[in-house]
Amino acid sequence: MSFTISQEAKKRLDEIKKQYPDPKSAVMSALYLVQEEHHHISDEAISWIADELGMSPVRVMELVTFYTMYRRKEVGKYHVQVCRTLSCGLCGARKLMDYLHERLGIVPGEVTEDGLFSYEHVECLGSCGTGPMCEINDTYFENLTPEKLADIIDRIQAEKPELHFSTLRDKLGEGLSGCPKSEVM
Repeated sequence: MSFTISQEAKKRLDEIKKQYPDPKSAVMSALYLVQEEHHHISDEAISWIADELGMSPVRVMELVTFYTMYRRKEVGKYHVQVCRTLSCGLCGARKLMDYLHERLGIVPGEVTEDGLFSYEHVECLGSCGTGPMCEINDTYFENLTPEKLADIIDRIQAEKPELHFSTLRDKLGEGLSGCPKSEVM
């Protein structure tokens, strides 16, 4: 199976490579571009990135497996990451995890049958003062309860024909918070 990315993403990568004296320095940006478009990093993507940047696939794989922000498995259109470290844990993160399991009918790492949702438990997302919290795609939702999380999921499901992977905050963020990339619930 041959790997491809959109012409727009390829053009963005070419522009990013020009910013560095050595194209290999663009590897993390290339990984983000691929993940943004394909929602995960496949073996084919790793080989493609290595070829594009003049690297060994092993070097690309080292980065993918070291950093937790890169996903090797396919995820849902809306990927929920629930922080499970101490601050969020003390504030009720376990209730959020239990709610997601019950509501979505999947365990961490699985995708719902409709392909809309997946979730996982993650280490600190850096919002320790506003736990429990989760990140859905690139948007933080803080001070959560299972009821607030239910409202978010209901709103996503109600709008799903119109939502795109990168527009969650555009659809849900209006009026929730004045903070960019963060939704205080």
